[in-house]
Amino acid sequence: MLLIYNNPAALAAMPDPEREGLMAEVDTIVEELTASGEWVGGAALADPAMSRTVRVRNGVPATTDGPYAEAKEQLAGYLVVDAADVDRATEIAARWPDAKYWAMEVRPIVNVVDTEV
Repeated sequence: MLLIYNNPAALAAMPDPEREGLMAEVDTIVEELTASGEWVGGAALADPAMSRTVRVRNGVPATTDGPYAEAKEQLAGYLVVDAADVDRATEIAARWPDAKYWAMEVRPIVNVVDTEV
């Protein structure tokens, strides 16, 4: 899984042609990954201000609006690829336009096999 991090305020402040260029790069990469069979799926996430953080302490749930982290970079979306290995996944992450400005995290998905009792 490739986790996309960016700064929503900085992204919004980008000139339209630059932001549109980033989106065009995303489209190109998705088309290439689809053609190669590596694309599994992905999605952008809503604005971090729409998130909620939930914690349960001593059995009591507490919910706060907004992201937990007081960081400028926020989790913006994800994509799942069927890459041959972590090096290929890292190569794909390095091409993703957000990596030029912010960060991409490459993290394997743990496969859990269902077993019948």
